[in-house]
Amino acid sequence: MWMYSWQELFGMTGAAILIDWLVGDPKWPTHPVIVIGRWIRWVEGKLYGKLAYSDKQLRARGIVLMLSTILLSFLVMAALVWIADAIHPWLGYALSTWFISTTVAIKGLKDAAYLVAVPLQAGNLADARKYTGYIVGRDTAALDEPELTRAVVETVAENIVDAVVAPLCYALLGGAPLAMLYRASNTLDSMVGYRNDRYGHFGWASARWDDAMNWIPARLTGMLLVLVALAKPGLSAKRAAAAVRRFAHLHPSPNSGIPESAVAGALGIELGGLNVYGGVASERARLGWPLRPRTQRDIRYAVEMLYGVSYVMMGGLLCALLVFAWIG
Repeated sequence: MWMYSWQELFGMTGAAILIDWLVGDPKWPTHPVIVIGRWIRWVEGKLYGKLAYSDKQLRARGIVLMLSTILLSFLVMAALVWIADAIHPWLGYALSTWFISTTVAIKGLKDAAYLVAVPLQAGNLADARKYTGYIVGRDTAALDEPELTRAVVETVAENIVDAVVAPLCYALLGGAPLAMLYRASNTLDSMVGYRNDRYGHFGWASARWDDAMNWIPARLTGMLLVLVALAKPGLSAKRAAAAVRRFAHLHPSPNSGIPESAVAGALGIELGGLNVYGGVASERARLGWPLRPRTQRDIRYAVEMLYGVSYVMMGGLLCALLVFAWIG
């Protein structure tokens, strides 16, 4: 059975960040998240069906969906790495690095944000609303520039945990198999982890498991965002830290409020507020202090903070590798 040293895990994870910076999400072969998503839909169809189940039965079936998805993702990835490593260690390193990079989405998150920022800068609200609708669940047809900006900044901030810090942390702990298990957990939450009539019980286990896996990475992300704000002129690290303490617990998610509050505090803007989903208004916790109006420039600030977090993590990995080389 393969087993990588700390040096190898740190090196592969750093290389995966570099690949994502340069390449982003692969168009070919099929992205692992797409494969995982197809599995989830297939199993959901088998477990949910058209029969009427009690709440307890739905929760039990949801647990089966969650366990089968994360275990299969881990075991398939472990088998692929084991086979590649048996052929040649360098093939194992290459395969692991590539698959770790597919669990990270720094460039993909930036590209999605800039799809909105570019038309906003040109005053094209129609395209900005259309592209915002690709990345958020709320209604976007009537949103103005400050609200479009809020939607994108919230998405970027929240996903610094899901798309950067958490998968990299799990890659450091268990290589590509554990990183892919995390990505499967996050995909489950995004597909069935909703508090609605269909998924309130069936997706309960997936939502709670994702919360548990993100608990430590979310708090690490908060600290990293404060460090980024400290290093970047125009941002306030002190206000970012204060916003996390003051507002993060108001968010319905035990994790998402931390990065959103940190970004809001650093920028001096307010996030949260009134959202509309399918024509139904929903008031969300307001995070940060509205020291100035939101503008499309805040999207670029949020993306710069996203990349700043990835730079800090890459710097930490390089320092660790230098230490390993020095003591080894």
